[in-house]
Amino acid sequence: MTKRTKLKIFNDPIYGFITIPSERIFKIIAHPYFQRLRRISQMGMSYLVYPGAHHTRFHHALGGLHLMQQAIEILRFKGIEINAEEEEGLQIAILLHDIGHGPFSHAMEHSIVEGVSHECISLLFMEEMNTEFNQSLTLAIDIFKGSYSRKFMNQLVSSQLDMDRLDYLKRDSFYTGVPEGNINSERIITMLNVVDDHLVVEEKGIYSVEKFLVARRLMYWQVYLHKTGVAAEQLLIRVLKRAKELIERGENLTSSPALSYFLHNKVTLDKFDSDILGTFAKLDDYDIISAMKEWMEYDDFVLSNLCKMLLNRDLLKVKLKKKKINPEKLKKYALPLQKKYSITEEEANYFVFSGEISNVAYSSENDKIQILHRNGKISDVAKASDQLNLVALSTEVTKYYICYPKTIR
Repeated sequence: MTKRTKLKIFNDPIYGFITIPSERIFKIIAHPYFQRLRRISQMGMSYLVYPGAHHTRFHHALGGLHLMQQAIEILRFKGIEINAEEEEGLQIAILLHDIGHGPFSHAMEHSIVEGVSHECISLLFMEEMNTEFNQSLTLAIDIFKGSYSRKFMNQLVSSQLDMDRLDYLKRDSFYTGVPEGNINSERIITMLNVVDDHLVVEEKGIYSVEKFLVARRLMYWQVYLHKTGVAAEQLLIRVLKRAKELIERGENLTSSPALSYFLHNKVTLDKFDSDILGTFAKLDDYDIISAMKEWMEYDDFVLSNLCKMLLNRDLLKVKLKKKKINPEKLKKYALPLQKKYSITEEEANYFVFSGEISNVAYSSENDKIQILHRNGKISDVAKASDQLNLVALSTEVTKYYICYPKTIR
């Protein structure tokens, strides 16, 4: 009598039951590297603006897997040949596409490590796991890197209309309570097709794509680039910057062994070996939170106040402008701070600073979203759409912000 394999399922608040398609994929999900994603928030510090935004990269990865399963089923139904090996490769690629994120997702990307993107670290994790899984992740890695011969497979994982974006817009909309981001991902996937090895959307799906692009733009301004969330992320980056600065001076700061390693060492991509990857894998949101709870009481004006601001949500005042911030404006806020607390200009600049945020919902220059018309012709969605605002969505909009304290206690 053959042994029956127990069906593995996850109950997801967005899609309902998500079925894990194979034993290998279940083992990947069970791996400590992947389980760490349960402790990495999907939206960084956005929960300080939207209290419900406590979902994790683990949720998002499983959602991407579910949508990839749907896309494969639809494309096969339309006669696109995808063999069993490619099917599993696609599923593993989307499952692991974000595995390289550090604590609080994007906020920590250039603070803990020096100029190493989460995509680079994702690839390092995948290659490390490939060794453990007897090279069975090789195809998934090729698809992830875009080096596999079938271009549309990489587009399903990473493009302007991929399973990643189709999940995070819908998921982030749900958890923040911002309905503008609630796209019809199922409708878009149903309209997908492949022509000349490139992903296309059938003409009937054009309105769903328009809605997707508008939703993306609104979610960026309303959620991802919300001025308070941006200020909170900047504070978090400055917490680590100050901690590193104090350590370089020879001061002793309490933190977890994993965080301590990255605070004491300058880690660049060329130094990122298996040992460092193992240390990075021990880092998550809790390392940062527990360190900040300790540093709140540390005898350094800058570090202690930055930590208090974040943990007590007593954040900086933020103003958005259409023009670049005049440096004199920064001095106007920094000088009183220096005098009141007897701190240096450099220390005041931790609390008074400016920057810019930009948003482009659709880039018509590369990797276009192609619409397949009934007559067989293919055109860029911006040209195919009768919505004039799609052209506007292709224009990058930049806003400038200035942050300064309300009060410092």
